[in-house]
Amino acid sequence: MNQTLLIADLHLSETRPDITHCFLQFLQQIDTGNTDALYILGDLFEVWIGDDESNAFTRSIANALLTLKDSGVPVYFIHGNRDFLLGKKYAEQSGMILLPQQQVIDLYGTATLILHGDELCTKDLAYQKFRRKARGWWWPRLVLALPLKTRRNIARKGRETSKQNQQQLTQDIMDVTPEEVLSYLARFNVSHMIHGHTHRPAIHHISTTIGTPAKRIVLGDWYEQGSLLKVTAESTELLSIPFGT
Repeated sequence: MNQTLLIADLHLSETRPDITHCFLQFLQQIDTGNTDALYILGDLFEVWIGDDESNAFTRSIANALLTLKDSGVPVYFIHGNRDFLLGKKYAEQSGMILLPQQQVIDLYGTATLILHGDELCTKDLAYQKFRRKARGWWWPRLVLALPLKTRRNIARKGRETSKQNQQQLTQDIMDVTPEEVLSYLARFNVSHMIHGHTHRPAIHHISTTIGTPAKRIVLGDWYEQGSLLKVTAESTELLSIPFGT
């Protein structure tokens, strides 16, 4: 039976070879003959400061993704809050197809909205202010024009600030705003949504603004194990992949 796979929030980095190993093993073990697509819904990398930051680590990830694509499985990518500077150059090297911030796809007859999910966390006002700037047209160009060394320093300071801010925020603020979820379902005229970002894997059964049944599926992160969503015409499963397998 054909399947579609969705993942998010891997936060790949050279400092976590266990996550990288798990991801590479996952790609190698995909049943390419029965897999219609792999969707990566953001934060593939812990940080991305530009496609000119090329090294053995980033090339190994690109080569693995390209191998999957060349085997006949298309790979789609939506930017996350950590890797929104990932550009066309690296996407081409990886064989990934870049998608807009929100995309409706057909999952075996069900129109489904896919997105990273950070835009749904509207109670985090400081982050939303930054997001509007960072996803605009001028800010990324300005940052990418800076020397690579400067961008590395900015990224390092940004991660430190993010960790400090997360310690001060409540779980409610860091989660999605229910009203925003309903707004997006109505805007895109769908009853199914899949996203990452919050690191709280679950399948939520909710109701739309007009009272019809809806479903919001949250993908898990890869900090302690691999995590994926497998969708077929008959089932939807959140699965984990133990490290070391």
